[in-house]
Amino acid sequence: MSEAKRIYLFKRFERIWHWSQAVLIILMMLTGFEIHGLYSLFGFAKAVDIHSTSAWILMVLWVLSIFWHFTTGEFRHYLPSMKGVIPQVQYYLVGIFSGAEKPFHATEQAKHNPLQRLAYLGVSAFLLPLVWISGLGYLFYNELADSWLQSLGLGLSEIALIHTVAAFLVLIFLVAHLYLITTGKTVGQHTRSMITGWEEVSEEESIKN
Repeated sequence: MSEAKRIYLFKRFERIWHWSQAVLIILMMLTGFEIHGLYSLFGFAKAVDIHSTSAWILMVLWVLSIFWHFTTGEFRHYLPSMKGVIPQVQYYLVGIFSGAEKPFHATEQAKHNPLQRLAYLGVSAFLLPLVWISGLGYLFYNELADSWLQSLGLGLSEIALIHTVAAFLVLIFLVAHLYLITTGKTVGQHTRSMITGWEEVSEEESIKN
C-alpha cells in the first residue's frame, strides 16, 4: 500500500477567486431567473440591482485573475492539449462507474486533467465573454443601438436571447462541475482541497503525469 503525501495545489488567491466567483455566479443565476419572472425571491427591482452589481464585481474579479495568472505563471495549468482527452472522456463516461483507475492524477506541475483544461478554456475564452458582452449590450443598448448593434441586426430582444442562452450554458457547466467535484476518493475531497489548498495523493500518484 503506497504512502500518502500532501501537495499544495491551490494558492490563496485561487481559492478566494474560485469561491467569490461561485457566489457571484449563483447570485446572478438566482436573480436572472427572477428577472425573467420564474419566481419572486428578492423582488424585481432588487433582483436587477443585485444582478448588475454582481456582474460588475465578477468582471473586475476576472481582470484581476487574468493579471494574477499571467504574472505568476499559473496560466500554464490551463493551456489546452488533446493528449489524454479521450482516456479522460472514457473514464467519465464508463470507467468511473466500473472502478477503473483514473487516467490523470493532479500534481504541482499539472493541476487539471486535459478535459478540464479544454472546458475551462471554453468557458473563460468564449462563454463568459459572451455573457458579459451580451449583458453590457443589453444594459447600454440605447447608447449602442445607433452604432454597431443595429449594423449587426441585433435588437434588444435578440441580445436578451443571446444573454439567456449563454447563461443556461453556464448553468449546464455549473451542474457538471458540481457533479465532477464529487468524484474524488471521497465525495468531499476536491471541495476540501479548494478550501485548504492541499490535496492528498499517494506516492504512486504523485509521480504520474
